[in-house]
Amino acid sequence: MRLPIGENLDIMTMPDATVAKKTTRKKPQAEKKKMIARDISWLSFNARVLQEAADKSVPLHERIRFLGIFSNNLDEFFRVRVATLKRMMSFGKSAKMHLEENPDKILDEIQSRVIEQQREFDLVWKDIVAEMEAQHIFLRTEKQLNKEQQKFVLNYFNEQVRTNIIPLMIESIQQFPILRDKSIYLAIVLARQDNSVRQKFALIEIATGVLPRFIILPSKPGEHDIILMEDLVRFCLPNIFVYFGYDKFSAHIIKVTRDAELDIDNDISDSLIHQIEKGLKDRRKGKPVRFVYDKDIDPLLLEYLMRRQGLSGKDNLIPGARIHNFKDFMDFPESIFPPHLHRKTFIHPLFLNAPSVMHVIQRQDVMLHFPYHSFDTIIDLLREAAIDPNVSSIKITAYRLARNSKIVNALVNAVRNGKQVTVVLELRARFDEAANLDWKSRLEEEGVKVLLGIPNMKIHAKLCVIKKRIGTKTIQCGFVSTGNLNERTARVYGDHCLLTTNRAIIADINRVFTYLESPRHDIKILEGCKTLPVSPLNMRDTFLRLIDREIKNAKHKKKAAITIKMNSLSDATLIAKLYEAAKAGVDVKMVIRGICCAYTENKKWKKNITGVSIVDEYLEHARVFIFHHGGQEKVYIASCDWMIRNLDHRVEAAAPITDPAIRQELIDIMNIQMSGNVKARVLDNEQRNLYRKDGDKKIRTQLEIYKYLHEKQYL
Repeated sequence: MRLPIGENLDIMTMPDATVAKKTTRKKPQAEKKKMIARDISWLSFNARVLQEAADKSVPLHERIRFLGIFSNNLDEFFRVRVATLKRMMSFGKSAKMHLEENPDKILDEIQSRVIEQQREFDLVWKDIVAEMEAQHIFLRTEKQLNKEQQKFVLNYFNEQVRTNIIPLMIESIQQFPILRDKSIYLAIVLARQDNSVRQKFALIEIATGVLPRFIILPSKPGEHDIILMEDLVRFCLPNIFVYFGYDKFSAHIIKVTRDAELDIDNDISDSLIHQIEKGLKDRRKGKPVRFVYDKDIDPLLLEYLMRRQGLSGKDNLIPGARIHNFKDFMDFPESIFPPHLHRKTFIHPLFLNAPSVMHVIQRQDVMLHFPYHSFDTIIDLLREAAIDPNVSSIKITAYRLARNSKIVNALVNAVRNGKQVTVVLELRARFDEAANLDWKSRLEEEGVKVLLGIPNMKIHAKLCVIKKRIGTKTIQCGFVSTGNLNERTARVYGDHCLLTTNRAIIADINRVFTYLESPRHDIKILEGCKTLPVSPLNMRDTFLRLIDREIKNAKHKKKAAITIKMNSLSDATLIAKLYEAAKAGVDVKMVIRGICCAYTENKKWKKNITGVSIVDEYLEHARVFIFHHGGQEKVYIASCDWMIRNLDHRVEAAAPITDPAIRQELIDIMNIQMSGNVKARVLDNEQRNLYRKDGDKKIRTQLEIYKYLHEKQYL
């Protein structure tokens, strides 16, 4: 399971002071006290990731990868959320308007929970190391090398490493160097055995962006010995500092996490590009929000490093074990492990051997379920549109693209074949800003019309429309998706994509693009959307009305039920409405992967809310909303979670599922997810992350969904 940086959590900063003032719905303070603090809920989610690493039924290399995911998640949490809390402390009382508690109180609880999770992390890693050794896989330190390995390490250092490291004698530098985010450093004490000279301090950056973190050593038959790059450098310290006359070295890893916020104003024009470019440079100098160090580091060196960086005991100082930057372990050498059989994606049966994707969609709506269904169908649709002489235009939104994007290749080929291609590219997709700047340049060089964004809004909707003209008749098809147009993440992200020629849906997709293309971005354009609920116009109100309908039915003793699935649930207004539904006796079920600020149990409710979180091989990324609606189920898929940022500060789109077969398919999939008892954790008021144990039969939802969809291949 690989979670690309920046998308794994969808962690975003809270609305800034300017944007917050424009929020149309004021959340009463009483509502907020009935919610779980967002940041604490997120830490509870990351604890579920850590549970996967601890689960001995998970293949060993996947357990290691989950530790890497946990570490990467935590890095982003500090870069964004903790950094935001620290910034909001400067707002004083105004910060309380947007937080459940005072920022300093939340920061204290974050510090406590992170340290507790770090202890659990260390225990899990210790267990994994023992299991690795049982499989004859050994991580060797600089003190555990045999003579052959010592010779190999010295040669490797001289040939591959020496020219890529620059030792810094930090006591001799007037201005302390800015330690780079995402990097690890060896903090070194240099001394002599006979204490004849005063000890000195030095730093060496471990350049894992240039060099591999893991080096496979010469090993005995049937064994695999691996050394980390920092341990290889440790072994070579006498060679590095040979000129200084020191013969005693103590070296420990340190790491700094910095504020990742980009200061961007609301002028969406060419100046935005310059602002992002400047912001990316400034991000490297962001204020430290966490300092992680080896708990065995020399106390004098630790005090010196804190003083030179302006850190104090009030900052997030996290003592850890020997290894840091565990995110690199997402790429731990997999070839040394026994082969692991992965479930293979398959082509949707309607497209199997079909000569034309568009012809299939013209006959009926089709729902693709990733990663079970192959993403190749989307690429084939765009390739077909690129070469079809009857296609006149393609419009598409792009948030996070794959590094070598086949989507972009298809769009470029469309332009070369004379099509009008419009790409709405969100430059402010966090941690993908640099990549999207590059895509902008390439697309514009090829003649693609690139739209960049809207003041105070991120474009997060996943939409496409293709126009085709045959004689005097115009045919349009397109899609609404819950996930990014990224063929790499589509192999591990659980998402849904509706391919359709439904005129009402296509008309609203066109209205969204008209809104995005209009110079003034007049919100009245979106008022014409009668089928697609859209943010920031009416998404929240649409779901409020649907919940109200269920509440009304419950009060009239009719069956009333709501099943929702999303990444994060934190919007106070919608949470209060779910509470109202539970109090009225509506059967409310939730699948929430990450942040869940809603309580699920209350003695005053007629029915408690059933909440689960599924963490497994695939990343549950889809957003699905099902309302019983008097037996005529209303089913939607959407690009948005129920969060303020999605509902008020982004352009998002949801799509109703009108095809009865697809609607039932989604209901069946959600029923499978609600019945899971292997990888499903209960979302309770105490956030204990207890595994759900209902039923006699073990149900691993992702495996059951795979079987359910795969069997449809042969119906």
